[in-house]
Amino acid sequence: MVPLAVVTAAIMLVGWFPLTALWHQQSQLDTTSAQIKAVQRQEQALATQSKAVDTKAAATALAREQYQLVSPGQSLIQVLPGNASGLVSPSSADPGLQPLVAPSSAAPLVTPSMTEHRMNNGFASRLVRTLEFWR
Repeated sequence: MVPLAVVTAAIMLVGWFPLTALWHQQSQLDTTSAQIKAVQRQEQALATQSKAVDTKAAATALAREQYQLVSPGQSLIQVLPGNASGLVSPSSADPGLQPLVAPSSAAPLVTPSMTEHRMNNGFASRLVRTLEFWR
C-alpha cells in the first residue's frame, strides 16, 4: 500500500506541479531585472550629464546649441546651407521655392456638389450641408 501511495504522490506532483508557470515567471523576472539595470544605467548617465551642466555657462551653451535660445536683447539668425552655386536647391522642403503653377492647370475650387447646394436653399439642403462631415 505504501509503494502505491508513493507512486500516486509522485504522479500527482509531476502532473500538477506548475513547472511551466515557474519557468515563465522566472523569465519575466529576468527581463524585468534587465530593464531595471538599463534604467539605472540611464539614471547614472543623466546624473553625470546634469553635473556637467550644473554651471550657468554650461547651461547657456546647451540652450544655445540644442534649443536655439538666446539671451534677452539678442536675436537668432540661422544661415541655411546652399548648393555649390550659392543657390538653394529647388528640391528642398520649402514650398516657397517650388515653381509656380499655371492658372490654366490649377484645379477648380468649386465642385459640382457645391453648385448643387447653392441652387437648393431649402431646409433639407442646409441640414445636409451642416452634417456633411458624416460622409
